[in-house]
Amino acid sequence: MKNVSELNSSRFEKQSDQKINKKSMCPTCGLDNPFSLSLGFKEDGRGGVCTTFFGNTRLQGYDGILHGGVLSSLLDTAMANCLLLQGIKALTGELNVRFLEPVPCEAELEIHARVKETLPPLYLLRAEICIDGRVVCRGRGKFMQCDRD
Repeated sequence: MKNVSELNSSRFEKQSDQKINKKSMCPTCGLDNPFSLSLGFKEDGRGGVCTTFFGNTRLQGYDGILHGGVLSSLLDTAMANCLLLQGIKALTGELNVRFLEPVPCEAELEIHARVKETLPPLYLLRAEICIDGRVVCRGRGKFMQCDRD
């Protein structure tokens, strides 16, 4: 059986025509990081991005529940990659997360992000994590455009 990183990495290769940040050490989407969650994003056809993530017990907080910090990182990464897909490099300035219900460790998560407001160099985004179409966690982020590579 494949480990979670392999599942997410193989899904990334199948899903994404435009590989974002594919050569990085990012702990959530970097393909050069052996500990990365290997997230890959694709355009959702509505001006945002989406991906699927398969959790596991190594990412739990309380028994059987995905750690809130992991969920926060997933939302942050989705929003950052939404901007990257538009050619905008930006850093997270503020992240607000609302946990709506406990998320089982081994659930298949659908992650979506979109830009809500553009005030260059400031960008306001929204993201959500769903299980079977039900929103279980949502976030808002403020990102500041930067010139970093």
